[in-house]
Amino acid sequence: MGNFLYFCAMVRFYTEDIKFNLPQKQIVKRWLQSIAFSEGKKVGELSIIFCSDNYLLQINRQYLQHDYYTDIITFDYTEGNVIGGDLFISIDTVRANAEEYKQRFDQELRRVMAHGVLHLCGYSDTTDKERKAMRAAEDKALALSG
Repeated sequence: MGNFLYFCAMVRFYTEDIKFNLPQKQIVKRWLQSIAFSEGKKVGELSIIFCSDNYLLQINRQYLQHDYYTDIITFDYTEGNVIGGDLFISIDTVRANAEEYKQRFDQELRRVMAHGVLHLCGYSDTTDKERKAMRAAEDKALALSG
């Protein structure tokens, strides 16, 4: 498993319009790679951009023509079995959702990051059946994080 996980894997973290520092970045990178590996994929270039609600709302309006807040928007650049993309994550919404669902912030943030990676692995969440499969895959991914 070792060599497979590190195939040209470039996972990078950025912020836009907020101050946020993700703890344990190397552990998170390996965990995200393990999610892809568990789905038979490799990680190519993956950028995770932490931002505010307003920043993500503007992306949602501009690129998806949606006028509402969300926790994550995933731009997919996957080619074959090598996943890649940009995951824009609203720290504001992750915090609010953690409170609403009575979860720790770090747990909710991991779920959202896993959600984005799973989209890149081919999961969708448009129908009830797809949402159920996505939730099961998120739970499996969270179990990989320990």
